[in-house]
Amino acid sequence: MDLPRHWPLPDATDLRDDVLAAYDEPTRRYHDLRHLTEVLERIEQLHEEGEQFDPVTVTLAAFFHDSVYDGERDAEERSAAWAEDALGDHLDAEAVAEVARLVRLTETHDPEPDDHGGRVLSDADLAILAAPSERYAEYAASVREEYQHLSDEEFRVGRAQVLERLLEKESLFSTPFARISWEAAARANIAAELEALTAYLSPDR
Repeated sequence: MDLPRHWPLPDATDLRDDVLAAYDEPTRRYHDLRHLTEVLERIEQLHEEGEQFDPVTVTLAAFFHDSVYDGERDAEERSAAWAEDALGDHLDAEAVAEVARLVRLTETHDPEPDDHGGRVLSDADLAILAAPSERYAEYAASVREEYQHLSDEEFRVGRAQVLERLLEKESLFSTPFARISWEAAARANIAAELEALTAYLSPDR
């Protein structure tokens, strides 16, 4: 995918380049340009499957959703703040607020039923969970690399908790197409990763 071509603000190419440079930082392993490309591809796919949403705000939210990423808990908030600070010269206040709201939503991936843009962005961001096994294994390994500051035991405990919370959800995805097409594969991938992680965990974790 030609990422610059999908940037929806032709008068803000310097900002686009700054955002793409952030995704291309050498410390990134999963939350990189490949991830951004995959999210944008899934947004396009959901559009083709009939989902109705505002393409400008959702696409911009995709570009910004991991624009700040360093493994800390407030990365989504800082990404949203960057969008708010940077987009005011290019969009009206309502659109800027919507982009920032969508970015913040990627922390929980829990959109309301009538939140069409949020449903699409959330599902596109989580679509990696339904990837073919080889790509999923690459994803899981790259997530581990982004948490090199944690010991294997610390990472396994934290990652297992994340996966367990995902499996507790009634549905991982919000749009009809994603639920039909991605849900089963995602749950199988998560369950397999969780089984592998817990095999290494101490019994008293």
